[in-house]
Amino acid sequence: MNLQRPFQSGHVLAARVLVTGLLFVLPAFLMVHSQPLHAAEPVTMNELLEQVKQGGGEDAAENKKRVAAFENNKTEQARLLKEVELARIAQDKRSKILEAAFEDNDKKIAEAEKALDDRLGGLKELFGVLQAAAGEASGQFESSLTHIQYPDRPAFASELAQKLGATSKLVSINEIEKFWFELQREMVESGKVVKFQGKVITKEGEEREQTITRIGLFNTVSNGSYLIFNPETGSLSELSRPPHARYVATIGGIESATSGMVPFGLDVSRGQILSRLVRKATLEERVEQGGIIGYIILGLGAFALLIAVWRLSALFLASMAMGGQSRKLDKPSKGNALGRVLQVYHNNPEADLETMELRLGEAVLKETPKFNRFLAIIKIIAVASPLLGLLGTVTGMINTFQAITLFGTGDPQVMAGGISQALVTTVLGLVVAIPAVLLFALTSGRAKRLSQVLEEQAIGMVAEHSEKRAAA
Repeated sequence: MNLQRPFQSGHVLAARVLVTGLLFVLPAFLMVHSQPLHAAEPVTMNELLEQVKQGGGEDAAENKKRVAAFENNKTEQARLLKEVELARIAQDKRSKILEAAFEDNDKKIAEAEKALDDRLGGLKELFGVLQAAAGEASGQFESSLTHIQYPDRPAFASELAQKLGATSKLVSINEIEKFWFELQREMVESGKVVKFQGKVITKEGEEREQTITRIGLFNTVSNGSYLIFNPETGSLSELSRPPHARYVATIGGIESATSGMVPFGLDVSRGQILSRLVRKATLEERVEQGGIIGYIILGLGAFALLIAVWRLSALFLASMAMGGQSRKLDKPSKGNALGRVLQVYHNNPEADLETMELRLGEAVLKETPKFNRFLAIIKIIAVASPLLGLLGTVTGMINTFQAITLFGTGDPQVMAGGISQALVTTVLGLVVAIPAVLLFALTSGRAKRLSQVLEEQAIGMVAEHSEKRAAA
């Protein structure tokens, strides 16, 4: 250990000398390099040493200033520290005083609560039940149709519930009686049909003062239309569109009645069923859901109907004309099919039996296509309409499944609505196909009967011609 100490001291001494030299050399080096490059001139070692001495003197003076400033600051810091210590001591004393006051007040509060519980006795449970009833009644009053006539009840019930929940306040007997009165009035109003003036939001978004008829707690009507109550805003508004006519027809009777019993479409769900009935699609909306394919199907159906009406009318007129001609077989007319066939018979009195039969057969064959004209179109429409409906359904289902792929099946109503729209075209196809089949059967049957009449008359004329030939 003793041998190493001189060695260590020598290293320490060398380090100190090196640090001291750097302290003197570094300012001079910085000063030299801080001069512009064009002004730098070579100096001698003596001049450099002189500059180092001057720098050392300046550094020593600067260090003295710093030490003096530190000493002055140290005194100031001590003064501030002393002030803070005094303030802390004062706050500690104040804290102890406040803690003692808090403990004293806490004891007083506990004693007061105990005295309150002793004074309340069994009323505490009563107030608890009353608080729950007031909180529940506040929500019922706000969502009730009577809220339109008595809008202050929810606020009163809510304030009463808050007051009953507070430990520093007691409710008065007048407040309890008022709450009982409001509950009783709600029960009484639920069985009344009353009329009063109020504001109604129309379909156009305008607010108007109208006479409102309230039927218990279920429905409100005004000016022949149902009203929907919005509990959030406390307002009445008309339905976006009226429900079925059989429900609206009963509104006028109850609005004009002053006593007695009248029929009325009552919605016991307080407007929920009416809202769903309004959302139900009408016939026009269903047709629109079919899209372009639905319109094509309906167009084909209208075209088939026109053809059927036209052909039935033509066949009816032809039947009337042939019926008149059948009573005048000796006077054939070219204005009807039977007359034209009779004309062939009268124009060939000398023809043999086979020739007469061929000529009459030819005349019947010429008249038959006129009866069946355009009937094939009705048959084609009857066959094509269900196929078009199926095409619309398939395309609609494809669109529905694509929507499910993109947005998922989180809302079943959206998926059901898409499938319902897709099936509309199938319904339209069947609606067109079934009457088209019936019309085709009707027209083709009438055409066959007329053709059968011509054939019967032709056979009769052949038989008559054969008898004449045999008699001759």
